[in-house]
Order: sequence, then structure tokens, then C-alpha cells
Amino acid sequence: MIFITAKFTILPEFADQWPEISAEFSEATRGEEGCMWFEWARNTRNPNEYFVVEAFRDQDAGVAHVQSEHFKKATQTLPNYLAETPAVVNMTVDQD
Repeated sequence: MIFITAKFTILPEFADQWPEISAEFSEATRGEEGCMWFEWARNTRNPNEYFVVEAFRDQDAGVAHVQSEHFKKATQTLPNYLAETPAVVNMTVDQD
């Protein structure tokens, strides 16, 4: 399984709207055949930070994700709402 977590620092004026701003990308990702989960959480100490926790079945599913049209679109549109580049941790784990 490919396990990914990322921290997104949202520009303050968009922080409350982030769930709606990212909804199209989130739903498309959740609909991918190899996506096991894709969930957002908001930092309780910093309301401008969100975390995403996602998992993909295997390397092929991870590659399909980053090659998808919705991923490409998100990399072009979502940075407009970010204060900085997301911090991403990506690892392969031996479990389902």
C-alpha cells in the first residue's frame, strides 16, 4: 500500500472554504479504482492548516493518481489558495 500524508497551509482568506475549494479534486480521487481512502482534517491549533491522509492499493494506483486529469488540474488550480508548498510524506507500507 502507498500511504501519503500532506500538510496544506491555506491562505487565511480561503481557510474556511478549503473543503469546498478542494471538493472536486477530493471526490475524483476517492473515486479512483486504486484509492483506499482520501480524507481531510483541519488542524485544531492552526485553522489555516489542513492535513490529508490518503492510501492507494499499490504503486500502479499511486502512479495512476498522479497521472490523472483531476490531479493535473489540482496542481494548476489549488496552489492559488495556498500560503506555501504542501509538506508531503509518501511511503510504501506492507499492509492493507
